[in-house]
Amino acid sequence: MKFLLFTCAFAASLCTFPQDSLKVRKLDDVIVYATRANEKTPTTYSEITSTDLKPRNLGQDLPILLNFSPSLVTTSDAGAGIGYTGMRIRGSDATRINVTVNGIPLNDSESHGVFWVNMPDFASSVSNIQIQRGVGTSSNGAAAFGATVNLQSSNVSVDPSFETSNSVGSFNTWKTNVVYNTGLLNEVFNFEARLSKLASDGYIDRSAADLKSYYLSGGRYGEKTMIKAVLFGGQEITQQAWYGTPEARLTGGETELQELIDFGGEYGTPELEANLRNSGRTFNYYTYDNEVDNYRQDHYQLHLAHTLAENWDLSGAFHYTRGRGFFEQFREDDALEDYGLTNVVVGAETITTSDIIRRRWLDNHFYGLTYGLNHASGALDLTIGGAWNKYDGDHFGEIIWAQFAGNVDIRDQYYDGNGVKKDFNSFLKVNYQVSDQLNLFGDAQVRTIKYETAGLDSDRSPYDIETDFTFLNPKLGLTYTLNGSTNLYASYAIGNREPVRSDFIDANPGTEPEHETLRNFEAGIRSRGSKLSYEANYYYMDYKNQLVVTGAVNDVGAPIRINVPKSFRMGIELSGIYQLTENLVWSANLTLSENKIDQFSEIVSASFGEIQHSNSDISFSPNIISGSDLSYSPSEGLTFQFLSKYVGKQFLDNTSNDDRAIDAYFTNDVRMSYDFETKGIRNIGLSLLINNILNEEYSSNGYTWGYYYGADILYQQNNYYPQAGRNFLLGLNLKF
Repeated sequence: MKFLLFTCAFAASLCTFPQDSLKVRKLDDVIVYATRANEKTPTTYSEITSTDLKPRNLGQDLPILLNFSPSLVTTSDAGAGIGYTGMRIRGSDATRINVTVNGIPLNDSESHGVFWVNMPDFASSVSNIQIQRGVGTSSNGAAAFGATVNLQSSNVSVDPSFETSNSVGSFNTWKTNVVYNTGLLNEVFNFEARLSKLASDGYIDRSAADLKSYYLSGGRYGEKTMIKAVLFGGQEITQQAWYGTPEARLTGGETELQELIDFGGEYGTPELEANLRNSGRTFNYYTYDNEVDNYRQDHYQLHLAHTLAENWDLSGAFHYTRGRGFFEQFREDDALEDYGLTNVVVGAETITTSDIIRRRWLDNHFYGLTYGLNHASGALDLTIGGAWNKYDGDHFGEIIWAQFAGNVDIRDQYYDGNGVKKDFNSFLKVNYQVSDQLNLFGDAQVRTIKYETAGLDSDRSPYDIETDFTFLNPKLGLTYTLNGSTNLYASYAIGNREPVRSDFIDANPGTEPEHETLRNFEAGIRSRGSKLSYEANYYYMDYKNQLVVTGAVNDVGAPIRINVPKSFRMGIELSGIYQLTENLVWSANLTLSENKIDQFSEIVSASFGEIQHSNSDISFSPNIISGSDLSYSPSEGLTFQFLSKYVGKQFLDNTSNDDRAIDAYFTNDVRMSYDFETKGIRNIGLSLLINNILNEEYSSNGYTWGYYYGADILYQQNNYYPQAGRNFLLGLNLKF
């Protein structure tokens, strides 16, 4: 297969258009070739197509739509799958999952996170998603330390169409979008546009989301040249539900609630205490009506591919991402000196604290290019490529109101900092078909990072970081074909990655986080048959200096992490799909794993010191994850699905303490869809999704923290993120 990476753009060309529509679609697919695995690649992966996504896509965020993928666990701050959502794969969170859109890095350069709330309804503009577990074949962006998620946006469409999708459901949830595709114009051009609007009150109190997004693409497809522009973005206003719900509110009685009130220190006013006592599972600590996250992000991509000569293809992409926004907070009785403000003197009284409303801003730019040269001839497929990216981001805070203003004006900045990160990599990938049965794979990447910051952090402490890294990330493997439908594979890969911004800021004074190294071994078998397809694999992920969460979170809800010298993840993943009868299909997956830290030092207090833990479990890494999808289609266009998900116990920190854990949970959903056509309408699609039909009470995420005194624990607090009980979404899709 020839490599034609698809770069973003949209310009004129004198090339003639190939008449074969299949060729057009294949040209569109090459946009993700450099970052994708295939049957000859010795890595573990799964794929989800637009056909798979469509019946699921009723407004929930993309991680929730991927919930039944192998080794994947999802969570939602608001409890209903809309707003701030996240996923972990093999126990690794979003900061360790390499995500690309059309080969362009999506992870935030400083936090390495992916915030799906910034791109609502993007699933409506996706043609294919590939999830690679382990180091995978990632070439652009930070190294994958748990998985890679490659998204490919909508392919070229030969036929024109107009489509609208609408859904309503529990918690005043609704979604509407319109999609228009021109088809091929003059056998050369294709354009697509989408506008989406989503809203939900959320399951948790005061966790509403108001979301908007757009997608635009246009391209010219030639015999030797292809040019395409892709633009997408979103605006979100989401009420904050970051704090979580205290364990005493979820499972405790009056005694536990009173202890929380007496010792926690968070509920010191009658209003806060009443909120805690009267809220139930949907408790939200934040009662200020405009405690919101307000952020906009726009992505611009220009893709270009050109065939230089037979078996030689040149490709490149330019990209630019613009992000800006804030979260607003009401703060009660904060010290004025924390904002660099002088005390306020009123008569004979000196006021040192004040109620304050503040906004903490992000304003950033991310831009760069990717490029590749591919040669495919006979047994050899060779790709030389790379990428250069630069991030320039400002962090600053404003005071927009204060009960006692003193010497402050509206929107005075009480902190201001800037971070600049430059990232360059070059790679060489080789696939060599030694024989009809044996294929060898090699990949070597050199990546350099330079990261500099200056200014004040949110607590007004200076943060001046100047660091650089150079990494060599090699991968080797082989694939052996037993027959036309079954092959064996094995690979060994090394990945290195840098700490994130918060690792530097949250580090203990006088210490600096170290970079991490992962040595990943994968081996498995996969088979594709007419009735049965399956995959079984073993993985071993050996970490040096892995950054693991302590269980605590910082002032913006992000987990605090420290390096541990030795740790590993090891497991077996099984997945398959079986045609039980002509109308009944069962697909299922199971992950059995062990996730351990050799030695972990729990820092309890300055006076008490540390507690040493040996062979402890890595937090948020369940030993069992399974998913099941039983699908019955009694007639054409009509499908019933029964979906089940089991997630084993997860620890909130790395102490293997059962008192700091998320209980195992088992949820079941029912999905019904009916597609038919009528005169003048190409397709009418009706969908009903009943989530958590058995009304399981469970939490999918959490954190822990505590106070220590002498040799005794005075107070330990677990906060959880409860998920909604039984709820529904009803959808109508019309395509003309």
